[in-house]
This record gives sequence, C-alpha cells and structure tokens, in this order.
Amino acid sequence: MREFGAPLRICLPVWPVVTLRAATGRVTELRSILLIACTSILMAITCCLPASAATRHIVLLFDERVELPGLSLLEAEFVHTLRSSSAEPVEIYREAMDLSRFSSNSYKVLLQEFLRAKYADKKIDVAVAIMVPAFDFLMTYGDLLFPGTPIVFCGMDRRQLGNRSLPPNIYGVLIKREFAPTLDLVLRLHPATERVVVISGTSDFDQELLSQAKNDFRPYENRISFTYLSDLSLEQLLPKLSQLPSRDIVLIITVFQDGSGQPFVPHEVVERVSGAASVPLYGFLDQYIGRGIIGGSLYSIGEHGAKTARMALQLLTGAATPEHLSEVSSNKTIFDWRQMQRWGISEAELPAGSQIYFRELPAWQKYSWEIALVSAIVLIQAALISILLQEHRRRRTAEVQSRQRMAELAHINRFSTAGELTASIAHEINQPLGSILTNAETAQSILASKDPDIDELNNIVSDIVQDDRRASEVIRRLRSLLKRAPFEPKSIDLNELVRETVEFLSALAIGREVKLNSIISPIALPIVGDRIQLQQVILNLVVNAIDAMADTPSDDRVISIRTSRVENFAELAISDHGPGIPEDKLKEVFEPFVTNKPKGMGMGLSIARTIVEAHDGQISASNEPGRVFRIKLPISRHASAG
Repeated sequence: MREFGAPLRICLPVWPVVTLRAATGRVTELRSILLIACTSILMAITCCLPASAATRHIVLLFDERVELPGLSLLEAEFVHTLRSSSAEPVEIYREAMDLSRFSSNSYKVLLQEFLRAKYADKKIDVAVAIMVPAFDFLMTYGDLLFPGTPIVFCGMDRRQLGNRSLPPNIYGVLIKREFAPTLDLVLRLHPATERVVVISGTSDFDQELLSQAKNDFRPYENRISFTYLSDLSLEQLLPKLSQLPSRDIVLIITVFQDGSGQPFVPHEVVERVSGAASVPLYGFLDQYIGRGIIGGSLYSIGEHGAKTARMALQLLTGAATPEHLSEVSSNKTIFDWRQMQRWGISEAELPAGSQIYFRELPAWQKYSWEIALVSAIVLIQAALISILLQEHRRRRTAEVQSRQRMAELAHINRFSTAGELTASIAHEINQPLGSILTNAETAQSILASKDPDIDELNNIVSDIVQDDRRASEVIRRLRSLLKRAPFEPKSIDLNELVRETVEFLSALAIGREVKLNSIISPIALPIVGDRIQLQQVILNLVVNAIDAMADTPSDDRVISIRTSRVENFAELAISDHGPGIPEDKLKEVFEPFVTNKPKGMGMGLSIARTIVEAHDGQISASNEPGRVFRIKLPISRHASAG
C-alpha cells in the first residue's frame, strides 16, 4: 500500500483505481500546503515594507484654550501644512492646558502626571509647545512625559527665549514681532498725526508685548508723543477713546486682561475699541483684520503655524536635520477696505504690494456673471420682441393686403354677378319706365283736350313719381352692389339685410321661375359687419342655388332663406332642391377654383367663406337632402349683454 504523501506518479501504475476517500485526503493536503505558502509570502512582504508606512503621532500642547482665535488660526494652518505635505499618515493629539487661568505649581504637577499616564502607551514622534507657558512646561516635564522625543516650540520671540540653554532635542520657530513698521505706515497715511495712543492689557503676555513696543517706538518720540493706556478697565477706556482729538491715532497691541483684572479675548476688545474710537485704529496682528482696525504691518500667526509644521515634518521624515532655531519675519502689509472707506484713505496712498481685504467691488464686477446673464436675457428678449413686432407688422400688412385683394376679388365677383342679373335688372327697370311712358302719353292726351281733368292728371303724376322712385331704387341697389368700398364694419340687423337682398333678387327669381321663401326671425339679429360684403355672400349663395336648380322641374324650384338665433350666433340657412353636393366634395366646395358649373370659375363660394371668416363667422355646406348652406355670425356684444 502507498504511504500517505507518496508521489502520485508511482501509485498510478500499481493501483489503477483510487478510492474517493484517498483522493479527498490528497486534495485537503494540497490546500494546506498552498495556505502555508501564501501566509509565508505575505509575512515576508509585510516585513519588507518600509518603516515610513507606520502612522506618526504628534501632540500639540497649547498654553491656553484652543478656541482662542490666535491659537485656532495657528493650529489650523499647522495641521493643514503637515497633512498636505506628509506622505505618511499622521495622527495629531491636542492638549489645552489653560495655564493662564490655572498656573499653580500643584496644578502643573497634576497635569504632568495626567499626561504621562495618558500617553504611556503611545509612541509620540514630535511634541509641539505653543506659546511660552507651554514651552516652560515641557522644559520642566518634557523628559518625564516624552523621553527622547524631539520638541518643537513656537509663539515665542528671541527676547522671550532669553539666554536659556536648549537641550539637543529641542527646536524652535521664533516669532519676529515688529511694531515700528506699522507706525511708519500710520505716519505715511496720516502725516498730521501729533499723538499715538497705545492700548494694551495687564496680563503678563500683554505687558511683555507692550515693553517691546515701547522699545520700538522710542526713536519716534522726538517726532510725536505717545500715551499708553493699559491700567484702565474697558468700561473706563471706551469713553476716553470716543473723545480723542482729530490728530490722534490709536494703536492696539493685545488685551487679554484689562486694568480691573477682567479677562478678555483680544479680538473682541478690538471690535469694541473700533466702535468707540473717534480716530483711526491700527494693529499688529493679522487676526485683528476684519475686526475694526484699518490695517498695518501685521505678523501672521497662521504663517507662523505653517513654518512650525514644516520644521516638525523635517524631524518626522529625517530627510534633513533642521536648524535648532529659525527666525523669519512673517509680517504682511494688510488693509481692510471697509475701514479705508470709513476713514477716507485712498488706495493710491498705500505702499506697493499692500493686500486689501474685504474689498467691495462695484456691482458690475461683483455680479459680473449675473449682469452678463441678465443682459444676455434682455438682449435675447429684445431681439425676440423685435422679431415678433416685425412679424406682427408683416402679418398686419399681409392681412391688409389680403383684405384689399379680397375686396378687389369680391368687387370683380359682384360685377360677374351683376352680369348674370342684367336681364332681371333690365326687366325691373323697364317696368317702371314703361309705366312712366304710358302715363306721360296719357297726360299729353288729357292736356290736349279742351277741358283737361286735373284730378286725373294729379293721379298720373303720382304714378310717374312712384315709378321713377321704383326705378331709382333698382339703380341704387345696383350701384351699391357694384361700388368699390373698403371693409367698413358697422352695426346692422341680419334680418333687414336678408329682406333687402331677397327683394333685390326677386326679379331674377321670377325670370328663372324660382320661388324665394323667406322665413325671417321675429327677433332682431344685430351683428357687426360690412353690409355690402355680407350682401354679396347672400347674393352668391342664392344665385348659386338658382343655377343649381336649372334642370329641376319648375314646381320644385324653391329656395328657402331662414334666419334664427343659435346661442350667441345669428344663423342664416339657404337651402334649395338641387341635386346636392357629392359627399367627397363637401370639404372642397369652398376651395378656390372648385366648381360644378361648366363655365364657372369656382370663386363664388371661396369668396363667401373669406368674407364670413373675416367677420369671425363660420360657413358650412351639407345635404339634408338637397343643398343647405349655413352661415353663423357672432351676435353683437352689446346686444348679447342686453
């Protein structure tokens, strides 16, 4: 039997068949070997990784509360610079020791015991002391808290450092505080200045900065006078500042504590001083900009934090050993635009390279893209309106021209219709003319007699006048039909218009052996329209009906003309007993040049539709049986309202 683990190539010729159980054991053995091999490779790779992949730990020790504006700016810039420049993961711890309010030795002893216990299991790579009290604390307890750990301090100037002997593991970024450059700016912008009022607090830190400022101002004492206000309470100080003469200027250093011992946050004091002072206010810290100072040569606490972070990064990476002490001026000439406007300071008076914060740009610059967008919209709208007005003008012109063409075409159509009516018109005129002639001859005979009958003559003359008026009326109607007139809508009664047109067509109907039945509405149908054009529509439809019944037996040649009111419309229906309209032609009957007459042009019904639609009406045709044309015209608004 093969031993477990023997090569498979030896076993195969001896045992042609391998049991399932043996095969399963073999697979399990192979998996175990692969797992061990992979684990070994991963461990080897992990061991070969560079040490730089480990997370670095930094602790920041603040002498005060971190939320104080200066410390907050420094810490924010420190963290930003460190993390943006480091290729390694960095974990940062923060300790706010609050040493200005709790400065007893017993508190410091308890604090160091707490911190030592807190960080006992942490490998701190760099400790950072921020401000002098924190530096003093680490100088005393640093070896106990973080033995062998590099310490970087910041927030101190060279005078505060003094002649201290620094251990080899301590590095520092010194602040270079300069007060004279701001005073130079003041004298440049306010050459008439006679006195400078310097405001400071009474805390140890306030007094240290005040002492340095006095030294910097000493060379100027032969040009201007100085008044130092540091022992007053803030409530006493503000009224005093509100009554300063115009040739004074106020400089503020720091006020962590006023003359009464009341603690303050310095930038809050700046705001109150700026609001009360009757003269311009300048400062030395960039955190005061935007709080009420005009500006100055301001040292940047944020830039100081960035430099400290770069030094700590050098210690973390070990790429280069930094100098133990670094002192570089971080002052920037900065001004507040709003305060410049308040005190009438021109930008042209500022030194070259000055930075201006809170500049209020002109509206066209501040809202440039909004103005551009609105302007573009207005221009587009103006262009669209112009196009619409032009199109409206063109449409109105086209409508006027269309009406003119329609009027001309209608005029031609009336002449054509008049031609068809010639025989009936002549017959209608001949009748009164013949009667006049007969009466005139009779009158001559009576006058030739010896005893003329005057009464008979009067009757004859009356008949002549009546026949003359009858002939004149026929001519008037014909002239009205044929005259060229513009579209003149007026208030008319559809019933009256129909009566007049039917009377005009009566002679034609008699001549064609057609009976006209008028069924007129008993109520008035007031509409607004052009009398001549509407009369032409009725004329066209009746003449068209007469022509349609040319082959109809004379007894059936009947045209019915009915008027009625349907809701807010006056309706006119003209029906005949003609052959009707083919169903496939009902929709085309009003189209131009569509006609069933051998010699017709197909314009009569098209002109009728054009005229009706110009009156905001509707015209339709149907077979019910025979032909029926319906016209609907809107009732006059005044009549409808009544």
